[in-house]
Amino acid sequence: MKNSILAAIAASAIAVASIFEASAATTEVKLGVVGDHNEPWVKVQENLKKEGIDLKLIKFGDYTLPNKALDDGEIDLNAFQHVAFLNEDVKIHGYKIERFGNTIIVPLCVYSNKIKKLDELKDGDSVAIPNDITNGGRALKVLELGGVIKTDPAKGYVPTPRDITYNPKHIKIVQVDAATVASVLPDVTAGVINNNYAVDYGFKKTDVIFSDGVGKIDADNPYINVVAVRSSDKNRPELKKVVEAYQTAENAAYIKTLYEGTNIPAFKY
Repeated sequence: MKNSILAAIAASAIAVASIFEASAATTEVKLGVVGDHNEPWVKVQENLKKEGIDLKLIKFGDYTLPNKALDDGEIDLNAFQHVAFLNEDVKIHGYKIERFGNTIIVPLCVYSNKIKKLDELKDGDSVAIPNDITNGGRALKVLELGGVIKTDPAKGYVPTPRDITYNPKHIKIVQVDAATVASVLPDVTAGVINNNYAVDYGFKKTDVIFSDGVGKIDADNPYINVVAVRSSDKNRPELKKVVEAYQTAENAAYIKTLYEGTNIPAFKY
C-alpha cells in the first residue's frame, strides 16, 4: 500500500513537471489584426506551434486602435496597415513603433450598387471614402486615377477633399470611418472600400468598378502592408520568427489562391 502511494505521488510529480516544462517551452506572442478574415495568419499560427510559439490573434474593430495597443504594450505586433498609414500615425501620435516586415499589397477599389463604371457618375453624385488621412488620401488618388477629380500634386499621397483642384461633375465626397464605407453604399453613388472590409461585407473581385492596382512592389511603395513592432522589441527572436513564418513560399501560394490574386505577397520567398 505504501509503495502504491509513493508511486502515485511520483507519477503526479512527473506529470506536473511535464506540464510545467511544456508551458515554459511555449512563448506567447499577441498579434493585433483588424476584421475577421485572417486565414493566412491562422496557418502561420499552426506552423509556429512547432517553434514553441503560441501566436494569439487579437482582433480590433477599426484602424484607430492597433497602433495605440502596440505602443502601450498590450500586444507584441500588429498587421493591418500599409506603410503610409503607419508613418502618418507615428507622426501624429509619436508612437515608438516601426515597420518590421512586409506582408501583402492590395489594390484599393471602388464599389457601387448603382453604376458599373466611374465615367457613369453624374453631376452632383456622391462618393464615400475613408475619413482617415492616409486611406482617405489614397481614395482620392484612386478617383484622380479614374479621371473623376484632380488634386494638388504638392500633397503627394495624402491629399484631403480640400486639396481637390478639379471636379467637373461636382462630385460630393462623403467621409466616413473606413469600417463603415461598405455599409453606407446604399446611400451614395459609389464608395472606395479597403480590401479587408470589402471581404468582410462579401464583395468579390467581379464587384469592383475601378481599382488603382498595386504599382511597383519595392521599398518605396507606400501601400505595402506591413507587420509593425515596438522599436524596443525589434530584436526579440520570437517576433522575428513570426515574420519569417509568414514570409514563406507556402504562405505566398496560399494567399494568392485564397484571395484569387487580389492580395499580392509583398515579400521575397
